[in-house]
Amino acid sequence: MRVAIFIDGAHLGKILKNHHSGVQVAFDRLASELSAGHELLRTYYYDAPPYQSNPPTPEESRRFSARQGFFSSLKKLSRFEVREGKCARVWDTDRNDWKYMQKRVDVLFSVDLVRLSSKQRIDRAVLIAGDSDFLPAVAVAKDEGVQIQIVHSPDRKQVHRDLWDAADERIALDVELISKVKR
Repeated sequence: MRVAIFIDGAHLGKILKNHHSGVQVAFDRLASELSAGHELLRTYYYDAPPYQSNPPTPEESRRFSARQGFFSSLKKLSRFEVREGKCARVWDTDRNDWKYMQKRVDVLFSVDLVRLSSKQRIDRAVLIAGDSDFLPAVAVAKDEGVQIQIVHSPDRKQVHRDLWDAADERIALDVELISKVKR
């Protein structure tokens, strides 16, 4: 069975922060655990670098550089791909302040899932994600015969109910799993 792992980086970051005290994981060990002895095609990591104004502030430059360093370290791992979206700054009239939103990340994730499924490159897709925006891509993958496994936080409510229901299998990113993959 050939497996691909799809990681929504922001979602994983929230799980680690909210349920595991911000522990850092060794992504190569995480991929190994999640592929569970099956052939791993690749692990895809989706995120957006922090926003930078023009010209960037020193703090923006520091955050951006740190994230690029993290992305670079992931790219050096065997069978890893990093897909970068953009971070947009949008005025929030309700809060009367700027808010920052990732753009393109969910689309990149969905395109890869559909492409690999429709070309029959994978038999199983392991998703660390919680957003219902992935439902159309999950439906296509399942129609192509791909098994969908959702990796979720210990609080399953952080996965949209429809995505939860669409999954063939579910596994919690619990203390036991984290202990095997933490750095």
